[in-house]
Amino acid sequence: MAGDRPRLDTTSRGLRVVSEPMSGVRSVALGIWIGVGSRFETPAQAGVSHFLEHLLFKGTPQYTAEEIAQIFDGFGGEVNAATGRDYTVVYIRVLDEILERGVPVIADMLMRPIFAELDQERKVVCEEIAMYADDPEDQVHDLLARAIFPDQPLGRPVIGTAEVVANIPKPDIAAYHADHYRAPNMVVAAAGNVDHDALVALADSLLGDLPGGGPAEPPVPAHHGRPQLALLQKPTEQVHLCIGGPGLTRSDPRRHAQAVLDTMLGGLMSSRLFQEVREKRGLAYSVGSYTAGYADAGQVVVHLGTREDNLATCCAIIQAELHKLRDEPVKDPELRRAKDHLKGRLVLGTESPGTRMNRLGRAVVTDTELLTIDEIIDRVEAVQASDIQALAGEFWQPESMSVAAVGPNPDLIRAGIAKVTPHLAEAASLDLAHGALA
Repeated sequence: MAGDRPRLDTTSRGLRVVSEPMSGVRSVALGIWIGVGSRFETPAQAGVSHFLEHLLFKGTPQYTAEEIAQIFDGFGGEVNAATGRDYTVVYIRVLDEILERGVPVIADMLMRPIFAELDQERKVVCEEIAMYADDPEDQVHDLLARAIFPDQPLGRPVIGTAEVVANIPKPDIAAYHADHYRAPNMVVAAAGNVDHDALVALADSLLGDLPGGGPAEPPVPAHHGRPQLALLQKPTEQVHLCIGGPGLTRSDPRRHAQAVLDTMLGGLMSSRLFQEVREKRGLAYSVGSYTAGYADAGQVVVHLGTREDNLATCCAIIQAELHKLRDEPVKDPELRRAKDHLKGRLVLGTESPGTRMNRLGRAVVTDTELLTIDEIIDRVEAVQASDIQALAGEFWQPESMSVAAVGPNPDLIRAGIAKVTPHLAEAASLDLAHGALA
């Protein structure tokens, strides 16, 4: 079903190259992954990883920013980049015959950025930060992260702050690039119509001048704080709410059971939260759950957007469903449905070079176990109802969760929160910038 195991090699300077061939496709998805993201930043660097990602496209000694754009547009494929908490990636998806023309450009961007148009790009990223601040549905998730991981990088937004982006000096950006964009801290991942040996040779020739050295410095260890309340007052039509707490690390052997639990709770149209909140009562358009795992920490989250007069009812439903997961064994049909859904997504993803490349690159750059699709399916199939109950009792109980909310009326928000986390309803909230509630 899943084909051969991906091949992984390491060049003499420590650059890792991983690939997975796909028969019957004419494209290749290739990403160059760097093991640095927002959790590696100090407060004075908040947002530099993301800002640097933007600046990679602004020119090299060989190509101007406009020439880079014209080259990739001429390929007729896709080029983009992304920054997370523990990695940055620049990626392309192009016809197989164009790969050898695209990789040299990306390699030049990564190795020799000249940080041109610096002040202009500061303005662009500051506008992006302002756009994000205007979107409470996104903002509430970062407020929750701040509550779960207080006063540490995992609790800060990946996008950073306008103050840092507007003022960080060019030499500091260049030093950050030199510290992290090194061969042992980078991975070339590809999937599609690609020959692994040729890819290793191409990567070694184009990225052979990357600085070597030892492994990258690990980030500051994460620690979960006690449950906290984060309220931000804004004149919104809905209250945007997140309830969450500590979760599994990304390598925890129980992560496959966690995926099944999350799928049943809020990941499907037939999931418990979707059915109880949206389908049966019409109380929300957006409701669901998700998990996130890092090397040394994790989090679990339930999220919701609803009008103020619906909030208390929604919170009571969330509390009831979380307690039910802990107290009542999952019935076989529901467990089967969640497993089949996860298996279907995994197998369908094998038909996409981009999905395969992302799975490979993310696993290798974060030093996560690299499993085949068949191995993942076997682990999903091994999940038992008792595993779901145990995880629900350990991680998904509102008594141990923090709450973040954005909305216009603090009193109504607190009244709603009392239905799911009564211990936080009267607690002092975090001191948030731009409109904190006491």
